[in-house]
Amino acid sequence: MSAAAAHVEASGPPATPGDLMTGRERLRLVLVLGALIAIGPLTIDMYLPALPAITADFDTAEAAVQLTLTGTLAGLAVGQLMIGPLSDAVGRRVPLLAGLVLHVIASALCVVAPNIGTLGVLRVLQGLGTAAASVVAMAVVRDLFSGTAFARIFSRLMLVMGAAPVLAPTLGSAVLGWTDWRGVFIALAVIGIVLVVLAAFRLPETLPVHRRRSGGVHGTVRVYRSLLRDRTFVGLVGVAGLAMAALFAYVSGSSFVFQEEYGLDERQFGIVFGAGAVGLIGASQLNVRLLRRYTPQRILTTALTVGTLAGLVLLAVAATGFGGLPAVLASLWVVLAASGLAMPNAPALALSRHGEAAGTAAALLGAVQFGIGALLAPLVGVLGNGSVGMGLVIAGGMAAALAVLVLVVRPARLPAVPASEAVSVSEAIPASEAVPVSEAVPASEAVSVAEVAAASDVGPAARTSVRAMSE
Repeated sequence: MSAAAAHVEASGPPATPGDLMTGRERLRLVLVLGALIAIGPLTIDMYLPALPAITADFDTAEAAVQLTLTGTLAGLAVGQLMIGPLSDAVGRRVPLLAGLVLHVIASALCVVAPNIGTLGVLRVLQGLGTAAASVVAMAVVRDLFSGTAFARIFSRLMLVMGAAPVLAPTLGSAVLGWTDWRGVFIALAVIGIVLVVLAAFRLPETLPVHRRRSGGVHGTVRVYRSLLRDRTFVGLVGVAGLAMAALFAYVSGSSFVFQEEYGLDERQFGIVFGAGAVGLIGASQLNVRLLRRYTPQRILTTALTVGTLAGLVLLAVAATGFGGLPAVLASLWVVLAASGLAMPNAPALALSRHGEAAGTAAALLGAVQFGIGALLAPLVGVLGNGSVGMGLVIAGGMAAALAVLVLVVRPARLPAVPASEAVSVSEAIPASEAVPVSEAVPASEAVSVAEVAAASDVGPAARTSVRAMSE
């Protein structure tokens, strides 16, 4: 018997298939999924420094240009609702590759868009394509991990989600330094092509054929109905969506607030935007350490409380002018840091409840996140694209998320997953004692720690499987 088999015999079955991945495979998985997740923030944020230039080029209203951002968010929302069930039925890779190809085509067509209306439609198509990367990446993580382990992996991916907004406006500003706003979409098309190649050759299928759900339209409706009947899941999805809406209010309004209200140029805006994302990155990585001592629900509650207070301070500072730009930036930084703690834990708690339909659950989660963002982000423009309007939407989003968490989810009633029972990427079985990710089982078999302890018949099967592979 090999060391891997002995380890499993001694300690019982692993909590999730991800526990059996080699160190190299875990690293490769995180890098590939990180690249896929990055395409969303890049698509949303890379053209932000060019919004005033697009407004002038098409001789249109600022609100009309902001609707192109709303179109992208709407495409992301609708796309995830379609791609999630599809990925549960046909596997993860096919929808992913099709979506990335659509993103490349839409990006190329944005380069030659003749008017703001056409650009808006193409941005919707960009969002639809990007949705494939978002929902499949989330579903793959849920295929392999659950509970607190999922939150830890997702926190690592949050590093990418935080770094991408940092780099996106900076990259956009660099592109604008030698060409016009259309060059930004050329860059997005090139990035999309690279991701197609990466996904085709470096991402294995994590949902085997015998575990796929093929119930058709009626089956999809039935799964969505079961998800929507879970009050806690719906509440957690709402929390994630409202917290995301606060973030998108910042994304939507920051370009106009900082460049027009406070007089920053495109390069300075890229720096300020990146500095704000540092709070998001730092908090998401701090979350990994916090999960070793505290439950996800406790971290989520604290983060939303701090974020709500910081949002109210932002609104007060913007309305009174007290402290000027530094005060606005400081309060925004705290809000973004709170988002960095909230965003990994709300999805982790929600998706851990429905591993049997990871793709569909991730799709609904993503659709609500981007859907609420698409609805609330334009309010910043309606309120005048000023710091007061941005602060009002941010504070309102965080306060609403906290209210839903307390009144609907009731975090004190959620089952706790002890940190000592959650396996992180760095704490998984050593590379010499693990089996490949290509042999991992699908989401429906990725059970929680409690389920493993309760299901006595799972242990022998797992031990037999590992023993056979090791021999």
